[in-house]
Amino acid sequence: MKSNLSREQVAATESGTMRQEIQLACFRVGEAMYALDILRIKEIIRPQKPTRVPRAPDFVEGVINLRGAVIPIIDLRKRFELNAAENDRRARVIICSLSGKILGLMVDEVAEVRRYGRQEIQPTPQYLKGRGAEFFHGVCRRDDDLIMVIDLERILTSGERMDLDQIARMQQEEGPGG
Repeated sequence: MKSNLSREQVAATESGTMRQEIQLACFRVGEAMYALDILRIKEIIRPQKPTRVPRAPDFVEGVINLRGAVIPIIDLRKRFELNAAENDRRARVIICSLSGKILGLMVDEVAEVRRYGRQEIQPTPQYLKGRGAEFFHGVCRRDDDLIMVIDLERILTSGERMDLDQIARMQQEEGPGG
């Protein structure tokens, strides 16, 4: 049976210290609300003009240089196959860690951090099958809000991760402005 827990959650469970409460950074992509465990987030920044990378997947906006680190930027609108956004002053890039690598997720707006009990996170509904459904851990509900909890480990396939690693390495070797 396959577990829906991240490596950090499995380690915490095995050590007997599973958090009973989770803090989720809630953000908007298109009309929908999504969330990510704040323990996976390094920082949230305003968008920078990325350097385009030839032959990168469509959902990769390019790379940015953030304090000497070359970071690939993934546009979640494109990843979720939504129409492109207008230039919005509320757009942000969530810098997060994925398998020891740093990447940025472009979102339309970061709303707030909310606390949820583990029991408030329900499995992803059965009707959410097909392309894109694998991106989610589950769903949270608070009042009338329905928030999809992103499974960061599944947002990229292993092949896409290798492609992004290669892109970042090539950009790092070329240096700024190269």
